[in-house]
Amino acid sequence: MRDAVLVLLVLFAAAIFPAWAAASGEDVPEAVALAPVVIDGQTLFRVRGSDAVPAAERAEAIVNRIVAIARDARIATGTLTVEERPLGSTIVAGSQVVMSVLEVDARVEGIERPVLAQINLQQITQAIVRYRADRDTQVLVRSAGYAAAVAVALAIGLYGLLRLRGRVDTTLERRYRARLNDLRIAGVKVLHAERLWGGLRSFVAAVFWLLALTGIYLALDFALLQFPGTRGFAVGLLDLLLDPLATMGRGLLASIPGLVFLAILVLVTRYILQTLRMVFGAIEQGSVAVKGFDREWSWPTYRIVRLLVVAFAVVVAFPYIPGSSSEAFKGVSLFLGIVFSLGSTSIIANIIAGYSMTYRRAFRVGDRIQVGDIVGDVTEVRVQVTHVRSLKNEDVVIPNSVILNSAVVNYSTLAASRGVILHTTVGIGYETPWRQVEAMLLMAAERTSRLLTEPPPYILQKSLGDFAVTYELNAYCDRPGEMPSIYSELHRHILDVFNEYGVAIMTPAYEGDPEQPKLVPQDQWYAAPARR
Repeated sequence: MRDAVLVLLVLFAAAIFPAWAAASGEDVPEAVALAPVVIDGQTLFRVRGSDAVPAAERAEAIVNRIVAIARDARIATGTLTVEERPLGSTIVAGSQVVMSVLEVDARVEGIERPVLAQINLQQITQAIVRYRADRDTQVLVRSAGYAAAVAVALAIGLYGLLRLRGRVDTTLERRYRARLNDLRIAGVKVLHAERLWGGLRSFVAAVFWLLALTGIYLALDFALLQFPGTRGFAVGLLDLLLDPLATMGRGLLASIPGLVFLAILVLVTRYILQTLRMVFGAIEQGSVAVKGFDREWSWPTYRIVRLLVVAFAVVVAFPYIPGSSSEAFKGVSLFLGIVFSLGSTSIIANIIAGYSMTYRRAFRVGDRIQVGDIVGDVTEVRVQVTHVRSLKNEDVVIPNSVILNSAVVNYSTLAASRGVILHTTVGIGYETPWRQVEAMLLMAAERTSRLLTEPPPYILQKSLGDFAVTYELNAYCDRPGEMPSIYSELHRHILDVFNEYGVAIMTPAYEGDPEQPKLVPQDQWYAAPARR
């Protein structure tokens, strides 16, 4: 009868209080910080805090007092009463104060203070009764038995589920795997049969994992509900699993305007890049001519412009990226930036060097160059490295930063217009007239087929040594890619001419005049196994 009267009073007060508050001109707070008073996972009521005592601290203090009374079996629930005091309605258990109901608490709930105090008293009384009943020895033993039974049932269910999955896999393997064919659309193979089979097995595994996890959740939730100490965790277990999904869903919904902006920005950026690619492609093909702009610069310039466009798009898009304003996002971005800057120094240097070489016109693909001790033909110029095919047909990969910091000899730049000069030296004794030596060297150059006659070859007397005069033959060539074979042919003709005229080549060392000149007689020029 008492409970029925209290319910009627609550309903009556809830119906008339809002109208009374509006008529009296009092404002009911719309957003007040409240904290729940929770005993064994069940919320009894909510309390308001103040600047001195926050709501959470006040709720915790009330919970501690209720638990202390519930643990003291000497305190009967009938001793819980409401006393009207100057500060408000106070709920006491004998001489112990449980809590005070203030006017501000009543305004938050929208009912009168005495009625709210009676409601809270009833909730506290029922909580104490439940607290003591749930911790009875017989109840705990029965709860432990229920938990053990559900654990055994879970183990049996998981074992049966595992056996069932094995049978399903065997059945699918035996009946359906051989029947799976490649997925084709309009005669074109879109998906291989093995991938279809893998997708089917993954789907079956996902179904069984979902069943297993559902069984584990239900068993765990039931077991936790049996004990008062874990009942609160059991009540919030589903929320613990679903709250992250709900948070992600709300975040996704809130991010829809930003995602739409990002999608439009991506489409616009892609259109701009395609237009730029078409323009620079036309320049590279020669259909569009730009004064002072070489065709070889087209794709390097396009890459630079593309990088600038993408960087600008990223700057514009950054505020609209979901989570970009969070401290975690900023911290990760800063960390990645530091790692990238520290670990990519050489990469950035090679990239800058590669573009610098392109605009310096140091060489082109196909040119014969020398970098340090490496001589070969340029086969590919990439952003970070340059590939050179050596004279021994070796692929040499040179970092662009090394090329930028080294002297590069390009044999092909002037070869087509002016010719590249091939030169070789011989040392001849002072007893041989220098005019004869120069004439023989020029004769050897004339016999070399791939040397140019215009400009004509010429001789330089490099030095007057202790025992010989050093002569240098210089001849023009327009085939830098054939320099090794041309040098070899030139040296052969020099040997032949000097042997024909009986002049010994004295270099590299001189110890004394030999009794017989060091010459090869003409009748022995083709000694076996040489052929004419």
